[in-house]
This record gives sequence, C-alpha cells and structure tokens, in this order.
Amino acid sequence: MTMKTTNDNSPGAAITRRSFIGRTALATAAISMPFVNTKGQVLGANSRIGIGFIGAGGRSASHFTMVSHIRNDLKEPVEIVAVADIYRPRMEKRKSEYKVPNGYLDHRELLANKDVDLVCIATPDHHHGHQAMEAIQAGKDVYCEKPVTHWRQVGVMKQLAEVAAKSDRVFQLGTQAMSDSAWRQMKKLVKDGVIGQPLFGETGFFRTGDWGERGMPVDDPNAKPGPDLNWEAFLGDSPKVDFSVDRFFRWRLFQDYAGGPATDLFPHCLTQVVDILGVGFPSEVVGLGSVNRYPYPLRDVPDTFSLIAQYPEKVTISVIGTQGNNYETTDPRGSGQRQPVIRGWDGSLTIQQNKQIVFTPTDTATNKDRQVFPIEHGEDNVEHWRNLLDCCRRRSKETWSPIGLAFRTQTVLQMALKAWHDGKTCHFDAATQTMS
Repeated sequence: MTMKTTNDNSPGAAITRRSFIGRTALATAAISMPFVNTKGQVLGANSRIGIGFIGAGGRSASHFTMVSHIRNDLKEPVEIVAVADIYRPRMEKRKSEYKVPNGYLDHRELLANKDVDLVCIATPDHHHGHQAMEAIQAGKDVYCEKPVTHWRQVGVMKQLAEVAAKSDRVFQLGTQAMSDSAWRQMKKLVKDGVIGQPLFGETGFFRTGDWGERGMPVDDPNAKPGPDLNWEAFLGDSPKVDFSVDRFFRWRLFQDYAGGPATDLFPHCLTQVVDILGVGFPSEVVGLGSVNRYPYPLRDVPDTFSLIAQYPEKVTISVIGTQGNNYETTDPRGSGQRQPVIRGWDGSLTIQQNKQIVFTPTDTATNKDRQVFPIEHGEDNVEHWRNLLDCCRRRSKETWSPIGLAFRTQTVLQMALKAWHDGKTCHFDAATQTMS
C-alpha cells in the first residue's frame, strides 16, 4: 500500500509500506492516552483535537489529506474545524471539499475560535513567523510549514523563538524529513563518540523543475483585489507594491516573499545535519547563487544556490543545490535530496540505499572498525503529523522539529542569503544574536 501527498515543491512524498509498520499499535496507544487541550483541561480518551488551517493553497491541500487520513483511516480523535485564507475561492473550495464547519478570510478570526486547539500554517513564507506567534499567544499548538520565517525577518525569527520558549505551546516545523529515524540514530552515534570529534557535515538538494507556469499556476488570471482577495493582507510586512496575479499566485518567484532553494528546499536537508552535529549558531556563513536555468521575466530568486557555514565548535557544514538537475547518487527515491555525510576525526557516517547507516573509520583510527546500523523506519509525512499530535496530548515540546532547532537552522539560511545579497561573508554575534 502506498499513499502519496503532494506539495507546492515536489510531485509527491510517498509513504512506504515499511513506514506503516507499527502504525496500528501507535494509533491504539494514541487514542488510549488522555488529551490535555489548549485550555489545560484533561479530556477523555475519545475527545478530539480541533485543527484549524491557515492557508488553503497547494501545500495546505496535502495537510488536509493527511489529517483526514489520520482521522478516517487511523481512527485518531482529530477534527478539522476551521480554515482561513485571504482568497475566498481557495477557502471555500477546502471548506466544501472537507465539510469544514468554519471558514474565514481573516486568520485572526480562526485563532479566536475556541474549538481550534492546533493550527496548521501553510501560507507564503513572510507570514509564517507572525502567524505562528499569534497562534501561540492565542493558546494554540502549531504546525508551521518551512521556512519558519522569511529570510529577511531576522528579528521576527528571534522574537518567535522567545515567545515559543516562554509558552507551554507545542511547535512542529514542517520539515517532514525529520520523521526519518536515521537522523536520531546518527545523532546518538555522534553523541556516543563513534566518529570522534565532529568535524564536517555535507548535504544538498537537487531538482529539475521550478515555480513558474507549471509549478505555481495562476488560479484566475482576472483576479483582482477586493472583498474576495485581500492584497494588503498578502503583502504583510513586505514592500508595498501594486497587485499582480504573478506575485499573488506565483509568490515563490519573488525575493519579497521567498528565497529560492535556500529557504524552500534546504530546510529539508540542513535541519537534520544541524541536529546530528549538535551545533549552535554559526560564526560565519557564505552564500553563492544565480539563475542558471529558469530566467522567467519577473523572477528574482536564484534557481541554484550553495552555502558554507563555520561554527565556533570548529565544525563546518556545506549545502549545495540546483533546481536545474535532479541527479543525486545517494538518493534511491529519486527526489534529489542528498543523504548527508557526517565526518569526524575518527570516521564518517553515511546512508546506504536508505536502509542502513554505515560508519567508516579514517585511516588514522586504528582502534575502530567499519560498522553498519539498520535504519528503524523511514521518512513519513503522516508520522510527522502524528508525532506532533502525540506531543500535544502529552504536552511535550520535544517534537521531531522543535522551535529551537528551527531557529538554529533558519539562522544559517538567513545568513547565507544576506551574504549573497551583500557579496561578502556574513558574521553572527552570539551575544546579541545579530548578523553583520
């Protein structure tokens, strides 16, 4: 059995048969656990978590599908109770498709709905951080699509991290690759000293395809601002410009609302490397990018980008990628995501055929042998959601992709894009958490 979920960035993410192993037992365990809702009330085993969706576009559609699967097929007590979108046709479409009782054009009305315990944020990048903060302050748990903030919103990222840390709300970033057990297993191996002193982490993302005409279609070429399309709300804190259907529907092509591969793709491969190596904030980052294949007339984000980050822990991380070619020898699934290589003084950790972790000693590590560790389970979008739901029930903030990890990862990406814009190395002051 294979179920696929689609998003704005890829043809689909398969949920394999292997990832279904143990799912029935997990579902039974989840239902039997008491649920403490956002009001601090301990409810019965069959009480549901009310979920509201902010954003009703392509990526949101995938989340609607997954939550419906969790409710209808896995029989978990969750319910879709509200949807909000600044474009009425999108909101009404989801409301009708999934028989959602409440639909709003203003997400703040959704946050005021007491039946909403958890919100899923799937809006353009420059809204994520603000909406996540508002949700937390409204007493809601949060699933937030990546990137956690826009690349220019350095202050917003810091503020969100502070707000989330001070609250008891549960946060999960939509870096679903973190559902793969390989990364937690590799993190433990590094912590246990298998590779010796950590030294270098490398990863990347390669794809053929962009966000132009086929990647982000214009829903209605005659759309105009008005009661059914709130252009001012779309702009948010981005520069004030006149309305265009391209900016509204194909927003990933514009630096005002997106960052290209660095923020659209790299969170999926960088997050686990930062977590495995256990590093904090980088001391300096360089970034290089350009438009090498898809020069759409209005486009101003790169389609090819690479970065190198240096850390005070004397660890270096590199990420390379392009949207002009999807060849990647380390990825048997064909998604173009490079499996990370984690290097230390005594050896390296790699992934083979998405089935096992391999430790290869360096020629100087004479007291260590090659070792192989089976991967317990692979990446699974649905399990990423269920991890969040489980943490909501237990009131645990230790999700697979928590806010602290999101902050550290996003800082690398923000620094890389700043370095690219400024044409020089970007430095980070750990004391003030500022970039220069």
